[in-house]
Amino acid sequence: MRVLVDQDLCTGDGLCEEIAPDLFQLAADGLCYLRQGGQLLRGRGPAAVGQVAPEAEESAREAADECPGECIFVGSSSPQEPDPAA
Repeated sequence: MRVLVDQDLCTGDGLCEEIAPDLFQLAADGLCYLRQGGQLLRGRGPAAVGQVAPEAEESAREAADECPGECIFVGSSSPQEPDPAA
């Protein structure tokens, strides 16, 4: 499953990091970023899309559902494929 965090919508509440600290982190700028391979994905658009392992999908969905800024988007299994929900 792919995940994208849109920092333009992020309110910096940190709920995502509380729910899934292995997937999300608040940075020094007060915004949430997706963690991928020990790095924060700080890009925009496709550069900010990361893959989430099957065992972390439930946590990613919960973080997206609970996000007050509605800035976490979950989608198809590959960043190269169009999101069927779009």
